[in-house]
Amino acid sequence: MEGRRPVGRREQIRRQAHRTVTERDLSNPNHPVSLRVLATTDLHMNLLGHDYYCDRTNPGIGLSRTASLISQARSEAASMGAATLLLDNGDGLQGTPLGEQPDAASQHPLMRAFQVLGYDAIGLGNHDFNYGIEALSRALQTAPCPVICSNMTAADDATQLPFVGSAILEREILDAPKAPPIKIGLLSVLPVQTLRWDAHLLEGRVQIADMVQAARQTATTLRAAGCDLVIALAHTGLGHVTGPGCENALRPLALVGEIDALVGGHTHLLLPDPDTVFTKPVVMPGAFGSHLGVIDLQMQHGPDGWQLAGWDCALRAIAHRDSEGRLTPLVDEDPVLTTALAKDHIATRARMDQPVGHSSQALHSYFTFFAPDQALALVANAQAAALRPLLSDRAEADLPLLSAVSPNKYGARSGPDYYTDVAAGPLCRRHVADLHVFPNELRAVVLSGAQVLDWLEMSAGLFNQVSPGTSDTALVNPDRAGHHFDVLHGLHYQIDVSAPPRFHASGQLADIQSHRIRNATWNGQPLDKTQQFVVAVNSYRVGGGGNFNMVQQARQISLPRRPIQLAIYDYLNSTPPAEPLAIAASPWQLASLPGTEVLAFTGPAARPHLGELDHLSLPPAEPTADGFLRLRLPL
Repeated sequence: MEGRRPVGRREQIRRQAHRTVTERDLSNPNHPVSLRVLATTDLHMNLLGHDYYCDRTNPGIGLSRTASLISQARSEAASMGAATLLLDNGDGLQGTPLGEQPDAASQHPLMRAFQVLGYDAIGLGNHDFNYGIEALSRALQTAPCPVICSNMTAADDATQLPFVGSAILEREILDAPKAPPIKIGLLSVLPVQTLRWDAHLLEGRVQIADMVQAARQTATTLRAAGCDLVIALAHTGLGHVTGPGCENALRPLALVGEIDALVGGHTHLLLPDPDTVFTKPVVMPGAFGSHLGVIDLQMQHGPDGWQLAGWDCALRAIAHRDSEGRLTPLVDEDPVLTTALAKDHIATRARMDQPVGHSSQALHSYFTFFAPDQALALVANAQAAALRPLLSDRAEADLPLLSAVSPNKYGARSGPDYYTDVAAGPLCRRHVADLHVFPNELRAVVLSGAQVLDWLEMSAGLFNQVSPGTSDTALVNPDRAGHHFDVLHGLHYQIDVSAPPRFHASGQLADIQSHRIRNATWNGQPLDKTQQFVVAVNSYRVGGGGNFNMVQQARQISLPRRPIQLAIYDYLNSTPPAEPLAIAASPWQLASLPGTEVLAFTGPAARPHLGELDHLSLPPAEPTADGFLRLRLPL
């Protein structure tokens, strides 16, 4: 195993380097630095400090503020005589309306931003493939620097991939003018699950190798090519499962001896942190431009060439959140970048302001994990309304129709401001994007009642197990992604959180005896396990996203391609036949546990909507240090 190799000269130097730099303060401008690596990740097209979903500024997001930190960090490096590298770790091309359908004849806004800021290399993430290979190729044709993906290859001769497997850069080390330039090898890996998540765009066209295996092979090749230093752009996070093919492989990647430093991503977390220790430099700079990752490397040149003699890692934030949850910017937006993106910004706002319909009630996701969510209900209705006419001349037209939806914006790792929030009244295109963020497409599957129950059980794994009579258990398990909490409209059921989860997050059976789903009914009758259902669902879930094996293995009904956002747009912008699901009550609720309370968290902007919970007689909501509101819910 990699972690049990005999300690060689390079590892001895690395361990000594770690002991050396942990005593240093990165803010001290006098510590010796030879090379400064600056990193961003998971920008998700948040290039400016503007929230296009609600059309207002947000000081906690935007590469335009990160750009000011980049400028500061470069100036510091220059004053120390250090060289710099600026790298991005993927998932930049998808995420806000700014990146949707840019003019194919002009430079993609993200590539323009990277050119303005002088990026040295770009890694790719799974969401960069959400629009397909051709769209990715168009976006990258004006990339100002190498674009790298080391574990994806073409599956046939007809597929031309718009990236390279690795890159080598050279930098002069200014404090060693007589030494040769340092050769820096760069590799980039993304989860193998990318092939499943966008199977309708990638299957049969590309192959994706295990991240650790591909990284080891690429790093070895870079060493053989004479690289003194190897940096991995690892679009992956920290996970409990670390075997071959795992989605979050940052820990095993850090054990690859040929890799000297890593930039993590994918999970939108912050590294370094006090609770996570690595024996080599690793940063993960959050998401949406919230932080800049800084890795300072001290290099020494000797008979064996360049060696890493010291290192330090840090994160620099663009904003600070006070005890009341208010965000204060720590840096201004970079005026050169905002000017370069001004036309795109204006055009995006105008496009998102186009009217599409009207809502008689507010649509938000602040209480999505414990109370009725009208925003989700609208998406479910739109999916069902789009699917029904497509089934009219098929045998499945006589089967009961359900619609599966999950929240896209629910706070958690994306922060207390990241919720769907659409006011009652006129609706615009930006509200459609707020209701369904991702470029998923409509799918239909046929399942039995037994499979539907397992689907609900898998979704219910979101919740922690709660002991009756307790009062301080968090309702939601932070290690389970909220967008894997599917609600099936057309049914009625309860979720008993006192029972252990039936499934692990991996999709494997955890407890064959456990059933959290209680009193499931369809059409007022107990759910028949042999009954066949048609379920409207999105392409991400059918492709394996969230490890819902029963969905991935279900029989699909062939449909014409139709984005979920377009289905919502048509539902709001027309007068279709009445959708039966639209008149149904909220499909689920938490099962009663007398004498038991749980802690739930939501965003501070939920305050105007707390009246929706008056029937629960809640105590006052309490602000948390990280900007959320803490609610104490009786079960």
